[in-house]
Amino acid sequence: MRPNPRRCFYFLLLCMLPCDISLGQQVPDQADSTFDAPPPSTPEPKSLFARWADFYRQDWSGTPTASPTPARRGVPSPLDSPPFPNADWSYGGSPVIGEPDTNSYPLMTAINQAKSRTKLYGWLDPTLNLSTSATSNAPEANDVYSNRFEMNQIVLYAERLPDSVQRDHIDWGYHLTALYGTDYRFTVAEGYFSRPWLNHHRQYGFDPTLEYVDVYIPQVAQGMNVRVGRFISVPGIEAQLAPNNYIFSHSLLYAIDPFTDTGLIATVKLNDRWLVQLGMTAGHDVAVWTPDAKPSLTACLSYTTKSANDNFYTCANGINDGKYAYNNLQQYDATWYHKFSKTVHMATEAWYMYERDVPAVGGGVRPETGTNAAYCLAGEQRCTAPEYAVVNFLQKELSSHNFLSFRSDFLDDKKGQRTGYATRYSENTFMWCHWIGTTVQIRPEVRFERAWDRKAYDNGQRHNQLTVASDLIFHF
Repeated sequence: MRPNPRRCFYFLLLCMLPCDISLGQQVPDQADSTFDAPPPSTPEPKSLFARWADFYRQDWSGTPTASPTPARRGVPSPLDSPPFPNADWSYGGSPVIGEPDTNSYPLMTAINQAKSRTKLYGWLDPTLNLSTSATSNAPEANDVYSNRFEMNQIVLYAERLPDSVQRDHIDWGYHLTALYGTDYRFTVAEGYFSRPWLNHHRQYGFDPTLEYVDVYIPQVAQGMNVRVGRFISVPGIEAQLAPNNYIFSHSLLYAIDPFTDTGLIATVKLNDRWLVQLGMTAGHDVAVWTPDAKPSLTACLSYTTKSANDNFYTCANGINDGKYAYNNLQQYDATWYHKFSKTVHMATEAWYMYERDVPAVGGGVRPETGTNAAYCLAGEQRCTAPEYAVVNFLQKELSSHNFLSFRSDFLDDKKGQRTGYATRYSENTFMWCHWIGTTVQIRPEVRFERAWDRKAYDNGQRHNQLTVASDLIFHF
């Protein structure tokens, strides 16, 4: 039989169809076929600097990625941070026990999305001040050089915080600091690269300000942290590192009290209200290998009310025989924090300090390098040099990016051993802090101060001093 051409054509057409297409189904267009579709394109990975820039772009535009707030242990945080430098009433010598590490830093986010517990971060802190003093703003700190644009601080931290929220296992942390700028003179300690300031008075210098290890032991009370190394002297409202302060410039009492200690301090959280600290150091602002080092006791007690609206923190700091040595200050310090409302709070600090057997001005005993003699009574070669001081900070939160602060303080340097002039001082400062995102702070201020008993400003030329100043903290 002769084949039918039409049937042969349909048979061949059927054989050419894809195997998953049955009779009665429409063959899809070639453009819709997954077999012929091009593979999806993979975006090129961004460089470190591009990811770093993305963090700032999102931070400044107000579109950072939100993350849930981890649990904390203890009373609720009384403050908002930002805009304030701390969320909790601060104490020295330990991380806040029971508080999680929630900080996210631009550099670490760019490196590894902040997935590691070790973090690298820091800031730049350029400053500008205009002053009625021509040569020096001292004893003002930290803008001591008058009518200047300066780089006060370039700081790099390497840090790992112990997990003090959990109660299951011992944990550890550490902190390393590299500080360069004009502010090194306010952190320098004898024996830690101290010659550039103590011997040569160089304007710019380097200081390894904080170098310590933390060990957190949850089995002691509600948690104990043991810190070993060089750390900030524990009492006080203010701190050496720029972002940890309400106001750019520092109070008069801060400018002359201890800066850092080297040794060991244990912080024990007894319960949500009570905290105790006990430490042994080499004395204030000296390394353990220097001749001026001597065993010194530090003991502190902190109490927080149930509402967390009040905190009282008292310390006996660096206590030994009190005999004259480099910054061998015997300090007794008390701090009171009080929250008036959701947006208004204050911080008040008072202290008494002294040294015994301080060489007299014009006497036969030469004071140590980097220290002042005392204005002793006529005929005395040495005498006890005491100082008294009190300061109050009053803060008003305007928004999550703005707050105002007003500071008043009084200092009586009775023998002139700390400032070089035996006189009473007063100081009043008004400041506005503005945040751009969470990475840039601008803190303009107006400050007026007076030496009441003798001219002590502009190297002994003036009773009064007026400064208008600001810093800008750029976090990275």
